[in-house]
Amino acid sequence: MLRLIGSLRSQLSPRISFRCFASTRQTNSDYSHAIIGAGVVGLAVGAELAKEPSNRVLIIEKNSTYGSETSSRNSEVIHAGLYYPEDSLKTQLCVSGKELIYKEAAPNGVEVVQCGKWIVAQDEQQAEYLERLHSKAKLLDIPTEMISVERAKRLEPAVKVQTAVLNSPTTGILSAHSLMDYYISIFKENINSDLVLGTQVIGLNYDSASDNYQIHIETEDTEEGASGDDADCSITVDSVINSAGLHAASISNLLLPEKRHLKQYYAKGNYFSYNSSAIKVNRLIYPSPTPSVKSLGTHLTIDLGGQIKFGPDLEWVDSFDDLAVNASNLEAAYHEVTKYLPGVKLEDMAPIMAGIRPKLIGPSDNSFQDFVIREEIDFPRFINLLGIESPGLTSSFAIAKYVRKLLE
Repeated sequence: MLRLIGSLRSQLSPRISFRCFASTRQTNSDYSHAIIGAGVVGLAVGAELAKEPSNRVLIIEKNSTYGSETSSRNSEVIHAGLYYPEDSLKTQLCVSGKELIYKEAAPNGVEVVQCGKWIVAQDEQQAEYLERLHSKAKLLDIPTEMISVERAKRLEPAVKVQTAVLNSPTTGILSAHSLMDYYISIFKENINSDLVLGTQVIGLNYDSASDNYQIHIETEDTEEGASGDDADCSITVDSVINSAGLHAASISNLLLPEKRHLKQYYAKGNYFSYNSSAIKVNRLIYPSPTPSVKSLGTHLTIDLGGQIKFGPDLEWVDSFDDLAVNASNLEAAYHEVTKYLPGVKLEDMAPIMAGIRPKLIGPSDNSFQDFVIREEIDFPRFINLLGIESPGLTSSFAIAKYVRKLLE
């Protein structure tokens, strides 16, 4: 039995159906693939899998709209891929994803500006770090350029540079929602695929006899007059991709045995606006990272309209929905910003938003944590996407292609 969830009809193109299934067991799976989570990565995976006409792809999103968590609360930066170990998934997928955004998404209407980025050094230790980044970039074939203090002052007079600048010309900015809309436009070309919103996964089981998965869901929105039982459904699928972002560990724990359960950590980032026209910059400005700190520093970004904002900072929180901006962090952010932008005044900064990044390691662990993208042992075609934080937005195209190869 199929039922259209009436209150969701207007949220996406009419060509995308919204379906709920009765719990009656079908002979064949309802879908070939189910993706849990409609953030930018989940939508990218859905679009990639939907390119195969024979696939029947379902994307399940617990919120009432897609991309409403980490995907819409970030800096919207197209990263170059400079900071991570050379052999890491973060480097591989960031570099590839960046190229796909510029070569495929931008020509198809996604709002993109290749504005470039500076990483600025204020002492010799930081300058040495930039030289190491520059050398690594050469090995990875990522364009970078060292800029002298004198040239930096001519190009960006408002920016304080005491020792050196590393220029990253392929860094850019984009509209995350524009990119997500592009993925949806690809996804909906497959008429056998569906996106359901306001639908939460509450159970997940693997049936080895039938070699498929049963997903138990409940919907927040039902047609007027529908009973509560009608909102609780089960569907069967051949493959499951866990792209639930902040909730990915919880989804994984529904399926995997207890000894393989994961703990999710939440890193909150507060952002601050700049409400003055006194300072002009033409590119993103990042401080040289501080060793052993799990952040790239409180950096300056510009949006597609040229408006400056600062952030994110790093604040560990206990809940995925602790999204209130911590205004008490404003002064600390101001002091960090003035290290490279001394003309900023405290009264011209204001808290504007916060986002939360999913972490697999907590604040006491300073080791590098790569993306985790794997088919889980003993659970064929169950693909876990864990710890997909920055540069997840940049990498989304490439992550989708990586997942598709895992399923081949």
